[in-house]
Amino acid sequence: MARARLAGAARVARWADTALRPGHGTSDGADPDGAASDATATLSDASAGRAAADLGLTPAQVRADWDTARLAGLVEVHGGSARPGWRLRAWNRDDSAVLRGWVALFDAWSLAYPEPADREPAAVAEVVSAMPQVLSFLQLSAGPVPVEQLFDLLRQRVTELRTERCEVPYGPQPVPAEPLAPEPGTGDDTPLGPLLDWALQALAYVGALTYGDGQATLTPLGSWAVWVKLEQICVAAQSPAGNIEVAAEDMLRGCAQLRPNAARAEYRAWLAARPVGSAVAELLDAARGEDALLRGLAFEALRVVGAPAEPDVRAVADETPLRPYALLWLAEHDGADPEDAHEALTREEATWLWVDTAAAVADHGEAPLLVRHLESAVQPTVPALLTEVRAVGHPRTVQVLVALAAAHPDPALAKAVRRAAFQVHTGGS
Repeated sequence: MARARLAGAARVARWADTALRPGHGTSDGADPDGAASDATATLSDASAGRAAADLGLTPAQVRADWDTARLAGLVEVHGGSARPGWRLRAWNRDDSAVLRGWVALFDAWSLAYPEPADREPAAVAEVVSAMPQVLSFLQLSAGPVPVEQLFDLLRQRVTELRTERCEVPYGPQPVPAEPLAPEPGTGDDTPLGPLLDWALQALAYVGALTYGDGQATLTPLGSWAVWVKLEQICVAAQSPAGNIEVAAEDMLRGCAQLRPNAARAEYRAWLAARPVGSAVAELLDAARGEDALLRGLAFEALRVVGAPAEPDVRAVADETPLRPYALLWLAEHDGADPEDAHEALTREEATWLWVDTAAAVADHGEAPLLVRHLESAVQPTVPALLTEVRAVGHPRTVQVLVALAAAHPDPALAKAVRRAAFQVHTGGS
């Protein structure tokens, strides 16, 4: 069902990837700058006309499919241009990518269908905020629900929202000019009636429900999506360590002492409470800090995110501190066994990662653990390791070598390590 709903969007996105990519000719009048004509990457008139001719559609149909492709993440907007999203690249091989694309469209239902032009933005916002409860009721009903019943629920929820904001006056009030409840068959006579109609039409447009003959019914896809959302709320509410509300850096510090399974549960709870895009950005910002332990933990959390994090992880692979972590993440994402993923790294990258991990151990671990860390080096001997560590240019090299020298029980080896630390510190050879 998700593929069927997004098929038109995927077709237009593929057309744009082929026809508008840099280097293609524009003698037929296509926009020479690609798909974008403004900061929101709206399809230009020339490109929409060209797509309509190539695909046998009207320009209006092309624009509607293009907007759906953007909302579903089949195309991604960067500045004033658009490029294929990971979901489009994974379309033929990954059903979960298609489902995630549809869920993104479902989440954006209020943007996918034009709202009534004559309604106050505040009233529209109230209805959007109240619709999750309406959807939950539809999901629990597991069948058709009369619109009048949904209207009563919507009105009740909007009243609750206003009460929470202290917008409902207390004390005796004059009788309102309009009835608080719709008369049978006249629910649209009240201010919320047209907005409920709009919301149900919008949700029907994205494929979450069917709407007609005075009733609404969730589709199997819509029922699944609502169930997933409820499950995410439950997961977030059951965070074992209580780190849901804190920033990524504090959450990662809170997970540092947890066992791997408990940490992953905490990552899932933290992620469930946030939009994926902002969560990934926050984790990568934490990884850019000076604490090497947080860098490793941030990429563990990104493994829980999975495929939606791919474009952002790929984008940071050129940043030296993050490159080894990003390459390992991408290798595992592409199907490599975690034990073999290190083969994606060059010798220099592996050495950088060894120093960075040693820095995390030196800052947060115990001396014996730092000594055992020697065994994970790719170099066959300690002298070879010291030579390459000195050459790799990691900013924590001196501190790591000093800590290793202090921890190692072999006096001769400790002396060699201290000498290497001194040479790095003084710039000698």
